[in-house]
Amino acid sequence: METRLKEILNEISAKGALDRAATENAKARQKVLAKPTGALGTLEDISIQMAGITGSVKNSVEKKAIVIMSADNGVVEEGVASAPQSVTLSQTINFTRRLTGVSSMAKHFGIDLLVVDIGVKLPIPQSLYTDSMTENGRLTSKIFNKRLANGTKNLAKEPAMTREQALTAIMCGIDAAKAVKDCGYHILGVGEMGIGNTTTSACVLAALTGKTATDVVGRGGGLNDEGLAKKIRIVDEAASRCKGKDIIEILAEVGGFDICAMTGAFLGAAYYRLPVVVDGYISAVAALAAVRMAPNTVNFLFGSHLSKEQGYKIAVDAIGIKPYFDLGMRLGEGSGCPISFNIIETACATMNEMATFDEGAIDADYLEEAEKGNFF
Repeated sequence: METRLKEILNEISAKGALDRAATENAKARQKVLAKPTGALGTLEDISIQMAGITGSVKNSVEKKAIVIMSADNGVVEEGVASAPQSVTLSQTINFTRRLTGVSSMAKHFGIDLLVVDIGVKLPIPQSLYTDSMTENGRLTSKIFNKRLANGTKNLAKEPAMTREQALTAIMCGIDAAKAVKDCGYHILGVGEMGIGNTTTSACVLAALTGKTATDVVGRGGGLNDEGLAKKIRIVDEAASRCKGKDIIEILAEVGGFDICAMTGAFLGAAYYRLPVVVDGYISAVAALAAVRMAPNTVNFLFGSHLSKEQGYKIAVDAIGIKPYFDLGMRLGEGSGCPISFNIIETACATMNEMATFDEGAIDADYLEEAEKGNFF
């Protein structure tokens, strides 16, 4: 398993660059579309990045998917979460019923979900499980059973998981990206469900960046002052154990099954050359872990919402991406992904459908003086 992961990381390093010719052709087309240069701002950047990923100037993101990794975290027994772990169970089931925040959006926009039990603590009815990620050429509508344990161990007292478990979760995420690619989806989003995972994310982020717990710890789902103080202490102590460890060791020491699997999903997106959307705080920390393991992964990442968790900005700045919108969201689940998909689809539509100056019979000479003076 570790050998296979190393092969994948090496492949991303060797072949994970953006397609240079397609990128240059996309930039050239943006310059002749009927608008002032740069007038569509970030939408232009998105369309150019999409070209670099696919090798084609014109792209479609009609078929969309979100992978949701569900798992519980043993550190919850320390009182660092405001919600009970039964919520992880309920929401994992509700994803399949399209009753949650992200799944209701997915239902509205025709987005398929792949819900993975990577380590939910409480038992899920066997009738809701499947042992295949796909069915009839699409992602399964059931819960894919990859349960590694009934949640992780308490990271405040011992390593959250073994290295073998971390590797298994990472490979599960890579397999999920492969399933998305094999089914012909054009774009992937990565979300999660797991009570206590803002604590695990803060631990991983502190270990990866050297930031203090005060920098990266927030109130999660609504923690009170006493709980917040305890959370800061636990994160500081846990992150200090990670000095000198590699990324997999850090994830095993203080991460969660969900974060490990999400890290794998981002790596898989890079390996299979899929554009992939980063959701909120937990998703951004997993994306950072993936980028630290294979730097070219960043070429395939797209932002979504500005998370209310204070560590989010540290994570995306360390990655080198930015959020596309701020709606005050702090839900998780991958809830920023459907909105981001629509932004990316808009960017592709302008690249695909907008007329050039010649096609629109527009004399663009008036723009030359502005461009020379850099007035845009």
